[in-house]
Amino acid sequence: MDALPPPRPGTPAGPLRINLWSGPRNVSTALMYSFAQRADTRVVDEPLYGHYLRVSGADHPAAAEVMAAMDCDGDRVVRSVILGPCDRPVLFCKQMAHHLVDLDEAFLAACANVLLVRDPVQMLPSLARQIPRPTLRDTGLARQWALFEGLRARGQAPPVLDARALLQDPAGVLARLCARLGLSFDAAMLRWPAGPRPEDGVWAPHWYHTVWASTGFQPYRPRTGPFPDALAAVLAECRPYYARLAEHVIGGDVG
Repeated sequence: MDALPPPRPGTPAGPLRINLWSGPRNVSTALMYSFAQRADTRVVDEPLYGHYLRVSGADHPAAAEVMAAMDCDGDRVVRSVILGPCDRPVLFCKQMAHHLVDLDEAFLAACANVLLVRDPVQMLPSLARQIPRPTLRDTGLARQWALFEGLRARGQAPPVLDARALLQDPAGVLARLCARLGLSFDAAMLRWPAGPRPEDGVWAPHWYHTVWASTGFQPYRPRTGPFPDALAAVLAECRPYYARLAEHVIGGDVG
């Protein structure tokens, strides 16, 4: 099925609305910071997080604070934020794939959708530092695969990025992504000031320490040491979904 082009900036369709559907610990915040350096782009940090916490009951750091600080009605967030007014030609929403739950997904047709994955061998030990007993749902991988298949059925060909490839060749991967989105690559996307950004969610102090210390994409460093035995079962669940998504990654070596 041929891919449908995304809505273009400066047309009656409104801004180009990009959803980055990631899992946690996938360098998604760094990618959000990267897009925030574009003069034509407004970024939004996980607008469906409050909705997800409300409907799932997930035990996350500062869950009550998050829900108190943002709109937890997912349908209203879709209307007012994801599809709402934007003062720039591009709206970039960093999203966690598993936050897309109990919602009408028709809005996806009005957006360009991108998936960001990471090898679960690298991702799970990092996630376990925040969520001590992570489940497959917490990783977002199964949801990402379902979303990928659903978008293809809708006529979209969502670009898939891999965290390793992105860190190994930021300029190359970002240039390919921008081309897929109909945007020009901007070298400003490779650097940003250290420290918090005004768009950061209230959960940032619990999750963003590493990216706050950075001024750009950090060199790829493979995990060293034995993989934790306590995460072996969830790793086995994650691997098939990651393998399927990795077959569609743009740019770089993820083998």
